[in-house]
Amino acid sequence: MTSGKRSRHQGGTVEEIRPGRTRKREQVRDRILELVESSPAGHPLPSERDLSKQLGVSRPTLRSAVDELVASGLVIREHGRGMFVARDKVTQELVSHETTADVPRASGAWSSRVLDLTTISAGPRIGRRLTLSPSALVVHVARLVLVDGEPMAIEYLYFPAHVVPGLAAADVESGDLYDLLRERYGVRVSRATQSMEATVTSEEEASIMGVAPFSAALVFERLTLDADARPVEYVHSIYRGDRYRIVSRLALDVPQRASSVAEERLPGTHYPGMPGSLAGARAAYRTSGDVQASQ
Repeated sequence: MTSGKRSRHQGGTVEEIRPGRTRKREQVRDRILELVESSPAGHPLPSERDLSKQLGVSRPTLRSAVDELVASGLVIREHGRGMFVARDKVTQELVSHETTADVPRASGAWSSRVLDLTTISAGPRIGRRLTLSPSALVVHVARLVLVDGEPMAIEYLYFPAHVVPGLAAADVESGDLYDLLRERYGVRVSRATQSMEATVTSEEEASIMGVAPFSAALVFERLTLDADARPVEYVHSIYRGDRYRIVSRLALDVPQRASSVAEERLPGTHYPGMPGSLAGARAAYRTSGDVQASQ
């Protein structure tokens, strides 16, 4: 199910979305990511020509997906040599996984418009995320997120089909999705793991959100579990870097200092943005989304 409406906003017109277009690009990206995630750092990837044949897509479509992964630091392209799997990124949690956070809602009037909703096979990558077989059915939703009527993000959501039978576009565009899961489907979400990193928009994402191609963006990946620890949702989201940022406020309870920082701090440890060592510190924190004003 795809919406064919146009959405006016400051700076231009959001391009009309053709049926299945966002799903096609996401599938190409996922197929390449399957190769990346199953190969060691430095491993060569097939050429763009070979990949386009294997995936049955045009070279421009394939190149756009590769450009996105190169810009995200997941693939390295070397002139005259080809493409290679990049080294793993440095990963660090802001606080312990045992800490509870208060996550207030970002400012502005938030709404969404479904670009595509369909049932597809999970495939290897989404299947691993949701602990399903590659042939299992999932409901795939692509939706445009707007703040005060202006495009802010594109979200790609995946649900096991047996968890959300009969899910419709109107269900995803109105109300709280987790309320819907609880009230209609008896699914109570319990916890989630979410990562965030810098990326750029693809040409297609840029046209949908009305920004320049390869604009700075934030990518969010989230896996949500229910009360029985079953994966019930996987989300890949692209947020505009010029309009959205994450703000964390921490109340720090730093332990008594050792005789020297060198004794207290483990070799090679790093605490982003923090002066000195915070080893063993307790932090009460509050995280919020911050929408930047349009220029």
